[in-house]
Amino acid sequence: MYIASWKQILVWDPVTADQHRLAVPPGFDFNFVPVIHLVSGAVVRAAGADHFQVVLVGTDKQQHRGAIACVYSSETGLWGKIISTPLPPEVYSGRSSPFISFMSVPSVLVGDSIYWLIAGYSLVILEFDLHRQNLTVIRLSEDMFAKKNCQFLIMRAEGGGLGYLFLSNYNAKLWKRKNGYDGVASWVLERTIELDKLLSLNPEEKDSPIMLGIAEHKNLVFMWTVTGLFTVQLESLEFKESFETNCWYGHQPFEGVYTAETITGGGHDGAALLLNT
Repeated sequence: MYIASWKQILVWDPVTADQHRLAVPPGFDFNFVPVIHLVSGAVVRAAGADHFQVVLVGTDKQQHRGAIACVYSSETGLWGKIISTPLPPEVYSGRSSPFISFMSVPSVLVGDSIYWLIAGYSLVILEFDLHRQNLTVIRLSEDMFAKKNCQFLIMRAEGGGLGYLFLSNYNAKLWKRKNGYDGVASWVLERTIELDKLLSLNPEEKDSPIMLGIAEHKNLVFMWTVTGLFTVQLESLEFKESFETNCWYGHQPFEGVYTAETITGGGHDGAALLLNT
């Protein structure tokens, strides 16, 4: 969580209730703009480890035409060097004061990389490789501005790798990033799901649904409709209604907490499950 008035980052451990307040590194644009997320980040900690890393990403404070990242290590108590990459021209559309922000949907960890959605005059995915310590921009196969009532969620694809869910009204498309024979990666459409038929909604109930979040380890999507809040498991297509509500908010699913203690059989990489919700 970013504390705008103090220009600090708050890292909170929900199990131990430990809190760490970190001064933000120079170079990031933290000017407050309502509803626009100029920075984003993720906390990474290996199973059983006491230390953690914070990966902070944002737009270049000077140019606004590039993305930057910086990594904090609790082992050293220091931020690393600023890592940068240019954004494609279609994101800032060549204007002097481009509208560029990070989408409010959570980042996703796939393999050794963390992924975020960046919105400008087009939408792209920003990848930070934890092992190589570099930034890469990935273009999408769908244009969110070409259709009305459309939404994106980055996710882990079936069988591993990077994927995303594109929702236009009740038509959901699951895309996966694959390497071709020439080694060049491209997007491949894996499946199309007609959610109105899956949820058995009546015609008068078919207002556009809203994706609130995703439990990335289970690929369980939280989705609001006029009849209430549903969860949809993307592989099995199993769905259930959580509760009826006329209100909707963004969701950050809390999937589970593991201790560092070794358990018999070595399940969960030698970690003991405390809570699973």
